[in-house]
Amino acid sequence: MISRNLFTDFLSIAVLVTLQIFLFNRIDIAGKYTPVIYIIFVLFYPFYRNLYIFLSASFILGLSIDAFLGTWGINAFATTLIAYFRTIIFKTSTEVSSDVFSFHNLQWSQFLFYIFSSIFVHQLLVQSIEFFKFDRFFEVILNILVTSVISIIFVLLYSLAFKIKEKV
Repeated sequence: MISRNLFTDFLSIAVLVTLQIFLFNRIDIAGKYTPVIYIIFVLFYPFYRNLYIFLSASFILGLSIDAFLGTWGINAFATTLIAYFRTIIFKTSTEVSSDVFSFHNLQWSQFLFYIFSSIFVHQLLVQSIEFFKFDRFFEVILNILVTSVISIIFVLLYSLAFKIKEKV
């Protein structure tokens, strides 16, 4: 098991923000779809850690992204909300009835559903707040779906590379 403390949490945040801003935001698939990888922090943060530290760190992560993108708190709101409801999303993604959560016990379909649900809700919040207009409804929905799928691919590559399902 990976030992985590505040230093490693903030180091993770710094690395993810740097990667998102300077690498992944420069990737434009089909000219307008950008993968979102900073949500990895929220997805794979250990469940047994302090909730208030987790929510604060998630807020700082989203606020850091907002500071670089000039989006005025949209990412901070979405990231903190996903962090707050992460346990509920995890419970609905699985058939776990206990209060002990582990990715190790999940089947791949449950693991994928958890990742998809979290990223989809995050993208729904970000995109609908930032871009939503009634005359662009279908364009925003398409943008949410495509960005979610692209982000899921990158998160799964990360998960496979670091064997998240086996470690956390």
